[in-house]
Amino acid sequence: MDDFNREPASASIVRSRKWVPRFDGGRNARAKIGFVLIPNEQTIEEEMIRYAPRGVGVYFQRATMPREISTQSLAQLRGSLADTASRILPDDRLDVVCFACTSGTVAVGEQAAVAELERGHPGAKATTLAGAVRKGLAALGAKRIVIGTPYVDELNANVAEFFRQAGFDILDIQGLQLNFDTEMIRVAPEYLIEFAEAIDRPEADAVVISCGALRTIEVVDEIERRLGKPVVCSNQAMLWDCLRLGGVADRLEGFGQLLRSM
Repeated sequence: MDDFNREPASASIVRSRKWVPRFDGGRNARAKIGFVLIPNEQTIEEEMIRYAPRGVGVYFQRATMPREISTQSLAQLRGSLADTASRILPDDRLDVVCFACTSGTVAVGEQAAVAELERGHPGAKATTLAGAVRKGLAALGAKRIVIGTPYVDELNANVAEFFRQAGFDILDIQGLQLNFDTEMIRVAPEYLIEFAEAIDRPEADAVVISCGALRTIEVVDEIERRLGKPVVCSNQAMLWDCLRLGGVADRLEGFGQLLRSM
């Protein structure tokens, strides 16, 4: 027998038995949630992984935009939302897909952003970060609100108009005048407590601390304790909204009234 017809010496040990694997639901059996991030975002990914309940899978892709955070640069995100969403678990199904940028939602438009996400990942329930804050405030029954942001005044005017159009009475909006995400991620959580206390008004039903880059979720319970009223921050509201859309009704302690009781 020549070498071309000779059976390899290892062939006898490569014939597998008939196996019947036993499957469970995997690590994302309760829900699969996809997040479209802006390029320099460095807070949301860690917080969603850390705080999502057991059995909820969270997955991420980054859209395309210039570095500076402005109305013009954020509006450019619309062109890449669908493609970015399509690359999150492309061979599987998401339960929820979220555009994880408050000011980006406002610049693109909530309905336009949702439509792009649905086009990129058909079958998933689409939502946005600004939309999550809007829904969270409504769930809490808040009408008169104060808003704190890291944004410049140009973006604050757009954010205020977004919530005004949604039916809220904006008593005040104050921004830290930061232009870059790499600055926003470094604002100390302890400073955000002071910031919230400084901008609150007695007649406000709730205080909003906007922007997924801020680490407000770490201190939202403390802010609520000091102010004696509900506080809605971006990543808290986004996690709440995505979980509820995904059919996960867990109440989570330590992240404010919204996640604790709504």
